[in-house]
Amino acid sequence: MEEKLHSRNFKRWGLDMNPVVSLGAGIIVLLFSAFAFFNLEQANKIFELVNSVIVTNFDWLFILSSSLFIGICLYLAFSRLGSVRIGGVKAEPEFSNFAWYSMLISAGMGIGLMFWAVGEPLYHEELMPPIFTDANGVNQALATTFFHWGFHPWGIYALISLALAFFAYNKGLPLSLRSVFYPILKEKIFGLWGDLIDILAVVACLFGLATSLGLGVQQINSGLNYLFGLNISVMIQVLLIALITAIATLSVISGIDKGVKFLSKINIKMVLVFMLAILTLGPTLFILKTFSNSLGLYLNDFLKSSFFISLSESSWQGDWSVFYLAWWISWSPFVGMFIARISKGRTIKEFVTAILFVPSLLSFIWLSVFGGTAIYINQLFNGHLFATVENNLPVALFELIQYLDIALLQGVIRIVLSVLGTLLVISFFVTSSDSGSLVVDNITSGGKLDSPVPQRVFWACMEGLIAIVLLLIGGEEALSALQTAVISTGLPFAIILTLMAILLVGSIRKTYKKQKDIKDNDHFEKMIETFDVQLDEDAVS
Repeated sequence: MEEKLHSRNFKRWGLDMNPVVSLGAGIIVLLFSAFAFFNLEQANKIFELVNSVIVTNFDWLFILSSSLFIGICLYLAFSRLGSVRIGGVKAEPEFSNFAWYSMLISAGMGIGLMFWAVGEPLYHEELMPPIFTDANGVNQALATTFFHWGFHPWGIYALISLALAFFAYNKGLPLSLRSVFYPILKEKIFGLWGDLIDILAVVACLFGLATSLGLGVQQINSGLNYLFGLNISVMIQVLLIALITAIATLSVISGIDKGVKFLSKINIKMVLVFMLAILTLGPTLFILKTFSNSLGLYLNDFLKSSFFISLSESSWQGDWSVFYLAWWISWSPFVGMFIARISKGRTIKEFVTAILFVPSLLSFIWLSVFGGTAIYINQLFNGHLFATVENNLPVALFELIQYLDIALLQGVIRIVLSVLGTLLVISFFVTSSDSGSLVVDNITSGGKLDSPVPQRVFWACMEGLIAIVLLLIGGEEALSALQTAVISTGLPFAIILTLMAILLVGSIRKTYKKQKDIKDNDHFEKMIETFDVQLDEDAVS
């Protein structure tokens, strides 16, 4: 069935892209950039208004749908359907467990944890959110942060990646978002309807990646300013994006098995070293106790908080929980496509439990180490660290290390940790960029996994170019407009994912019966072979 889509591609200048999806997404990117260039202030107002309407009127949809996704994932994993293997009964995993975990964590939210691990717990301790209220401020702050970075985002990712992998590897459809709608659209997924779905996915991926690149280089710039006195300026950030894009391009050329896998494994090793260093040199007992108490609070109040919808005019839930859920949902086609690409050969139970629980647990530990240390230092220094977070969030991680240096460390160790933190931020950005380029390339080529190298290079450069153009047009204000636009796509994606979840369960049930019949037949044939061998042995005797 893939040929029906691939036959519509054109092959010129070493490219192999679906012209409708590629040109459609490109036109939307150009229109947005032009709008921002000619009237950035008006663009910001329009996107903020749209986002405000979505958050105010559809907060219930984001909250209920994301909780539903977790329930469906758990049902698929721990029911009899969990035995279904992605790619067929005899499919084998392409990557080792460590490489697999490393890639899905790096693509999923590695850079976000670097950016928010210090600042967000301090914000929640100050703001006193309306969830996890039966606890002191420290535990409430961390449990709320767990809520935003734990099972809910990974439940969204697990569901969409499972759907994409299942329809691609078990049904022989292109690895593209359009394929999950085959049960209702049938052959129409190879036409205009499928193109529209993929255009939306490409735009969300490109804008999401460009936003992350643009906002993230501010943290890298802050780190370099802190370490070497390098000026914080738009031109420095443009050069940093160009450098990150160049490294990501080399990784994309190398492919998943060499480039992306290699960098992701390095990422996880650096994460462990960095985290253990802060845990050991920071307030260790405070971190351990806070982790245990906050995790217990998060798990105990999980259901209540998952279905909490504020009835007041307070903006906290819209500014935080709904904002995050909309961002995760709009980001999910990118993460889901990448996880699906690397997950052939896993059973549904193995797939869901690994994606839902392993990254969540690692996130809880990471947030406890950095968030707990931030809260401890903030209390020790009378709120000075929170003042830094409010004024300049990108530099918060490096300020945390500086405060540790004053309290506990020697200057050399402080510099080493700051360098390691900066390298880790850069490394996460590279892995996000290269994995994102491969995903966009897959979609625009009609689901192909072996598209030409020039095409991979094209999309890697396109992501960096969008971020650079917006930085030059309006700096942080332009990137903020883009981020608001991306979040707005969360609403149609939330509806799409809900429909997709229903289609997925029905399709997996049918496949379960087929795979069970194959296993039963194999078992019966082995019994016959054993019986025949026994007869031969008896005859010889």
